[in-house]
Amino acid sequence: MPSEMVRVVYTKYDGSAHRDYPARRLHTDDLGIWVGVTRGTESVYHGRPSVEQIPFVLLIPHEAWWTGMFNPPPRTSEVYCDITTPARWDGDTVHIIDLDLDVVRRRDTGVVELRDEDEFELHRRRYGYPEDVVSSAHAASGHLLGALRDSVEPFATHFRKWLSLVAA
Repeated sequence: MPSEMVRVVYTKYDGSAHRDYPARRLHTDDLGIWVGVTRGTESVYHGRPSVEQIPFVLLIPHEAWWTGMFNPPPRTSEVYCDITTPARWDGDTVHIIDLDLDVVRRRDTGVVELRDEDEFELHRRRYGYPEDVVSSAHAASGHLLGALRDSVEPFATHFRKWLSLVAA
């Protein structure tokens, strides 16, 4: 029986710390595992202690090269997807390697954008991303650009019921 709490650990490709926080397991479905982070949750961001000021829900897909963070107002990004390696679970800890590229849908305009292409290129060279990682990252970002623009689930309304649990 899985624990109600999970630990979410993001690293960069070279193994350096990126994000680390506890989250409450909300639901598992065909899309993946939904976890929630409430306001006031202690976390680590780029190796430094932090406290989450705005709650969010994270979808960790079963087998995909991305994770999806769903945010309430006042955060300007309604949906923020990190391009990552597929998640690897070790008990109640999920390990995710962030590959720098992000696909974001803005709350106020609905504009969908690909971000941090320069950081991806820099780290691709610095860390020696293998070609299959590069092609998988580009394929995932292309898929997400279309899915967020077209509001394909889980990016339309499905996430709202989970977000309401942590944003209350």
